[in-house]
Amino acid sequence: MAKRFLSLITLITLIALAFAQWVPAAKASVPQGEWIILVGGVSLNQWEKYKAQPHDHWWANFVHAARIRTEQLRQQGGPEMRITWLVYKPAYLERAKQDGDDLISHIDSVRDKYNLRLIYFNKGGDVIDYLNNGQPRSLLKVAGFEYFGHSNMACFMFDYSNVIDSSAKAWLHETDFAKINRGVFARDAFVKSWGCHTGEQMSAYWRKATGTRMWGAIGKTQFMDEELPILTSENGKWVN
Repeated sequence: MAKRFLSLITLITLIALAFAQWVPAAKASVPQGEWIILVGGVSLNQWEKYKAQPHDHWWANFVHAARIRTEQLRQQGGPEMRITWLVYKPAYLERAKQDGDDLISHIDSVRDKYNLRLIYFNKGGDVIDYLNNGQPRSLLKVAGFEYFGHSNMACFMFDYSNVIDSSAKAWLHETDFAKINRGVFARDAFVKSWGCHTGEQMSAYWRKATGTRMWGAIGKTQFMDEELPILTSENGKWVN
C-alpha cells in the first residue's frame, strides 16, 4: 500500500511539473512589451457609391477587424497585456456626419470593454512620434505592431476616399520608416499589415529601416465580418 501511495504521489508530481512547464511556454508565444494596433479611416459613400466595387459599406470595416485581433491577443496574453490602439480620428468624424451616428463613442466602447489604451491621431507623423516616444522605450519595447486600413504598395493611407475620391491626404509612406528609432522594437517583435499590397514593396523598406520583418500581402485583402482579413487576389500570399 505504501509503495502504491508513493507511486501516486510521484505521478501527481510529474503531472504538476509538466503543467507548470507547459503554461509558461504558452504565454511565451506572445512577445513581452506593448502591442500597438494602428487603425486607419474608412471611405465615404459619396465617393464610393458609383464604383463597381465600392469600399467600406460598414463604418467599422477596420475597427471590427482590430477588435477581433484584440480579443485574440487578450486570450493569448491575458488581462495585463499592454495593448494600445492608434486610430485616425478625422476619418471617423467625417463618416459620422454621413451615417448620423456618434462613431467615436462606439470606438471608445471597445477601449472600455478590452481595457486597452486608445489614442486618436491626426497625421502620419503622430504614429512615428508614438512609436519613438509614446512610452519609455528603454523600459517598454514594442512587442507587436499591426495595421488595419487602406494601403498600397508604398504607404498606409489613413483617409483613402474620405476627403478625396480614390486618394489620400493623410498617410505613412515607406520612406518615413527611416524616422523610426530601430531600438523601439523587442527582439522578437511581431509586425503585420492587414491592408492590400504591403508585401509587394513596403515590407522591404520596413525591414531596412527598423530591423524587424513586416508581414504583408501580395495582392488584395478583404476585411470580413467574423474573421481577420483574407487574401483575395488569385496569386495572393503573405510574405515578410
